[in-house]
Amino acid sequence: MVHVALTLLAAVAVCEVALFLTTVYLHRALAHRSLTVAKPVDFTMRVLIWMTTGIKPRQWVAVHRRHHAYTDVEGDPHSPILEGFAAVQFGNVGLYRRALRRDDLVGRYAKDLAPDAWDRILFDRAWLGLGLGITLLCVTLGWQFGLAAAVLHTVVYLLLNAAINAVGHTYGRQPHPNTSRNNQWLAWLTAGEGLHNNHHAAPTSARLALAKGEIDPGWWLIRALTSLKLATVRHHDVKWKVSSAA
Repeated sequence: MVHVALTLLAAVAVCEVALFLTTVYLHRALAHRSLTVAKPVDFTMRVLIWMTTGIKPRQWVAVHRRHHAYTDVEGDPHSPILEGFAAVQFGNVGLYRRALRRDDLVGRYAKDLAPDAWDRILFDRAWLGLGLGITLLCVTLGWQFGLAAAVLHTVVYLLLNAAINAVGHTYGRQPHPNTSRNNQWLAWLTAGEGLHNNHHAAPTSARLALAKGEIDPGWWLIRALTSLKLATVRHHDVKWKVSSAA
C-alpha cells in the first residue's frame, strides 16, 4: 500500500509540474508573451518540460497560435465544433501532429522561437528527455512503480490538456463574447487553463482569473516569480481583444 500511495503521489506531482509549466511557460510566456522569465528560470523550465512531456516548445506554440488565428472555424487545429468532442478529448495528440504536418506551420507561427544549440543537442530529442524523466522515477520508486507513475502521469496530462480544448469550447460559462467557455473546476485541475473564455477575451493577460470568485493557480506561480524578480509581467491591466471572435 505504501508503494501504491507513493506511486500515485509521484504521478500527481510530476503531472502538476508539467501542467504548471505548460500554462506558465509554454502558453503564457512563449505563445502569448504575457510574461518574460529570467534566463536561468527559462532554461530550468525548458529542461523540466522536456523531461516531463517531451514537447518541443516551438511546435506547441505554433499550433496554439494557429488555434487563436482560426478559433472554431476552418483551419483550427483542434476545435470540438469542427472535429467533434470525442475526437478532441481523446485524440488531441493526433490533431496536434496533423497540424504540424502543414507546410511550414512552425516557420509561420513560431519564427521567434528558432531552434538554438541546446535544442539541437538536447531538447529536440524528446525520447531522451522522457527517458531521463522515466529513469528518475524508476530509480526513486523502483522500476515497476516508476513505470506505473510515468504511465499514469502521461494519461492524466494528455486528458487534461485535451479537456482544455474539448470542454473549454463546449461546456461552461461565457461571460465574454467568444466561442470558448470558463470552467472553474477545470481551472483547478489545469493550473488555471479552464478559464478559457477569459483567455480568449484577453489573450495577452498573464492572469486568467478576471472576475470575482475566479481562481487561477498558475497566477500564484507567476506572482512568486515576479516577487523574486525572476519574471516580468507584460502588463497588469487587462487588454481586451477588440474582435468578438476568439
